[in-house]
Amino acid sequence: MASAEVLAGVDIVALRLGEQGALQLLLIRRGQAPFEGQWALPGVLVNGRCADASLDDAAERALQDKARIAPQHLEQVATVGNAVRDPRGWSLSTFYLALLAPDTELQGEDLRFVPLAEVLGEALPLPFDHTQLVAQAAERLAGKAVYTSLPLYLLASRFTVTEALAAFQASLGPPVQHTTLRGRLEKMKQHGWIVDTGEKNQPKMGRPQSLLEHRPQAAGGFIFDRSVLS
Repeated sequence: MASAEVLAGVDIVALRLGEQGALQLLLIRRGQAPFEGQWALPGVLVNGRCADASLDDAAERALQDKARIAPQHLEQVATVGNAVRDPRGWSLSTFYLALLAPDTELQGEDLRFVPLAEVLGEALPLPFDHTQLVAQAAERLAGKAVYTSLPLYLLASRFTVTEALAAFQASLGPPVQHTTLRGRLEKMKQHGWIVDTGEKNQPKMGRPQSLLEHRPQAAGGFIFDRSVLS
């Protein structure tokens, strides 16, 4: 690479809620140098030769072409750049937070989900500065979970109250009183963002629970008038 060039790319921090109520991170095995064969965030380079008309288009290309998935929510987190994050030289990365349905299936052995906690705790190191990008995206989710309904995009369109509580708790981190979270769901019902379907699920164990349906009316989720921590 010539010294005057700067690599520009888009990386995706895609999260899914696992069966045990913990967040999982999507990784892809790199097929070329640098760090060939290592697990990293899915991403694409952007330059004058790519067909993307915007960074959002590039993010969607990374999800469709590299990860082969469709997110339920996608938002830009930040842009980072320096001369040391990539061994090839100066580089920039605009990274996004993507929230996936819990039943998201992966196509190919080059993709896998890993526990988010293992990456944040550095038990599973990632190449480049991807660990730091993951941490910033997780902070964004936790911050927005305090005052918006963003965690509901980690669920299927129909869900139980128990599943909703698990999504909020996984996103927030510190324990939150369930009465507070239940009150939030009731608030969303009043505004038509959640409706009772009149149906119940059929769990393998335990009693059936009423199914709610998420009907978002605007991007980004419902905004509450108070912090869940207040």
